[in-house]
Amino acid sequence: MTAPAAPTVPTPTGSLATLRRLILYVLLFALVVIAASGVSGLLERLFRTATTLVSGDVTGLALSLAFTLIGGPLALLLWWFVWRRLDDEAERRAPGWGLYLTGMYAVSLIIASTSLLDLATSFIGTQESQWPSPLATGVVWAAIWWWHRWMWKHPGKASRHLEDVRAVVGSVFGLLLGTGAAIAALSALLDVAIRGFTATAAFEPWWVDVLRSLVWAAGGALVWWWHWFREGGRRFQTGLVDVAIIGVGIFLAGITALGGLGVILFVLLRLAFDRSDPLDNLLEPLAPAIAAATIGALVWRYHRSTSVDRSTRTRRASLLVTSAVALAAAASGVGVVVNALLAAAVSPLAGRATRTLLLGGISSLAVGAPVWWLAWKPRHQPRSADEIPPGRRVYLVAFFGVSAVVALITLLVIGYRLFEFLLGEVSGGSVLDRIRAPLGLLVAAGLVAGYHFALWRHDRTLLAAAAPVHQRVIERVTLVSGYRPDAVDPEALARGIADATGAKVTTWLRADDGGAGLPPSSDLSPVAGDVIRQVAAALEATAGQQVLVIAGPGTRLEVVPLIPPGAAVPAGPAPGRVLRP
Repeated sequence: MTAPAAPTVPTPTGSLATLRRLILYVLLFALVVIAASGVSGLLERLFRTATTLVSGDVTGLALSLAFTLIGGPLALLLWWFVWRRLDDEAERRAPGWGLYLTGMYAVSLIIASTSLLDLATSFIGTQESQWPSPLATGVVWAAIWWWHRWMWKHPGKASRHLEDVRAVVGSVFGLLLGTGAAIAALSALLDVAIRGFTATAAFEPWWVDVLRSLVWAAGGALVWWWHWFREGGRRFQTGLVDVAIIGVGIFLAGITALGGLGVILFVLLRLAFDRSDPLDNLLEPLAPAIAAATIGALVWRYHRSTSVDRSTRTRRASLLVTSAVALAAAASGVGVVVNALLAAAVSPLAGRATRTLLLGGISSLAVGAPVWWLAWKPRHQPRSADEIPPGRRVYLVAFFGVSAVVALITLLVIGYRLFEFLLGEVSGGSVLDRIRAPLGLLVAAGLVAGYHFALWRHDRTLLAAAAPVHQRVIERVTLVSGYRPDAVDPEALARGIADATGAKVTTWLRADDGGAGLPPSSDLSPVAGDVIRQVAAALEATAGQQVLVIAGPGTRLEVVPLIPPGAAVPAGPAPGRVLRP
């Protein structure tokens, strides 16, 4: 006698499985964070006290013990449960596993790297080193980072999604961290060289800030190198990597470089034409501007050369992004120049402020306009539809839309200022002085919107000229089939005519034929295909929104355009018979 088999529990599918995974991974993420906080708190106390664990802060110790002794085992237990379920292919392919690894990898990488770099810089300088806290945090989160990296690269249980996210997250974070720290280090060094040692803080030597920033820059560069080269970020031919290259390496780096160049030119113009402020105040923004322009240009140049080796779409997008950044700088310069000229016209005596404002607009315009000219090449615009590159029309529409929104907002501001002037007390300056700032922005936005709208219309004209001359206007076809259903399937015939013409087809069968149109045949596809081609060719030469097609029996084919009820009958002879439905 055999025992009955135990009933099997079906595996949850669909929305239930998705909800279950969501709850599991959110709980696991929270428990790992809680356990890491508790362990790092205990390690910090151990490093600080060495022998006495309880020293004053009993509440903090109790919290760390609770997080460690309760959150830690729960996190390990839940991880063990999740890890066992990853033997199933469906669990590994689920997006939840990849999202959990991505989130925890990013959080652990950021916390571990910043804590360890903070530990390294805590020994630089004359102040007392505060090393226990960053050491404890860095050690714990570095272990978590290595643990999740091991799971991500596991040969049997790695995620089947987001394979390039790890490299992108690490490289972007390292690039931002290293670039910012490098700008800070070079800025501090140049500030000492330009303004002298008296401009630095008197509490620490001038080289302390430089060395600390260099340590952060080296750490960021190491993180970027590890993920970009060691983890193979540059080898992934995915859209996410392209977005990271264009968004961070070209867009943000371009803004940094152009902003630095604009400030450099502004300081030089003020030194030449506007020395109203003390020399030390005039030179104060020069060192950060030189550092930003130098580092930003290096980062931009590297990613610009990297984009050349990738797809054509990526190369084109990098040029469009560079053009957009430069055009924004040039347009803002135009707005500031108009604002300064209006200010000079309203208040001729306010020469100092007006001159400074004018020099700022000139510097922004002088930096942005040449870069935009080189990237956009306005003298080499497309002359045919084949020369219009992909993404160009999206770029034109996007810039026109943004400029139109800016113009609309500035119009509202100008209207508000005018009504405020007319309805309020006339004691707050002239009306032109009130509206000169939004008016300058309106002029710049109007020029940008008008230019891009003109280019968009030009491209549309080229595309329309290259489009086929004949366009289908047939919307509905009424098909009367005289073929036997066993010879030509009416539904298949209707589908073929609909695919060939794009019209909606209504099928009717003749009742007066008797089925003598075609002989029985075992191979019906050539016959049906011939009929479809004949009908499509006849409809090509027919004008009208509604058409009656009488096909069969035999070789009979008649195409009759119809006039909707209430429409005027065209004068002159019409091709074929015209019937009213």
